[in-house]
Amino acid sequence: MACAAARSPAPPAPLADQDRFICIYPAYLNNKKTIAEGRRIPISKAVENPTATEIQDVCSAVGLNVFLEKNKMYSREWNRDVQYRGRVRFQLKQEDGSLCLVQFPSRKSVMLYVAEMIPKLKTRTQKTGGGDQSLQQGEGSKKGKGKKK
Repeated sequence: MACAAARSPAPPAPLADQDRFICIYPAYLNNKKTIAEGRRIPISKAVENPTATEIQDVCSAVGLNVFLEKNKMYSREWNRDVQYRGRVRFQLKQEDGSLCLVQFPSRKSVMLYVAEMIPKLKTRTQKTGGGDQSLQQGEGSKKGKGKKK
């Protein structure tokens, strides 16, 4: 009987404990995935191939307590490439159970916000802007060569 009393259940971990933080995998927000493959938001709001670092950047910029686990893999992800690795954990509620940020009452609200903000990141806008300029310059030089002949 003394042994049974010694094995009382452990108290629940505090909400501020990092093990209790909420996880977001990039697959949750990826518009290339189906719901069966792990997408958790509507395809119209999803982003093309988000990375864990991009999710971390958006979450930390808005003021969430966040950290990145680079070597974690989503269980439904068949592709083992580095770009598909990682998960982001963030604190939704404080120890007393109150929300950290009032604008995010749930995990889904954070996912939708992150998916909305990722296309606006400098890394995303610079890539597309730089690509368009080089294409325009390439087309211009081809047209110029055609006119000279």
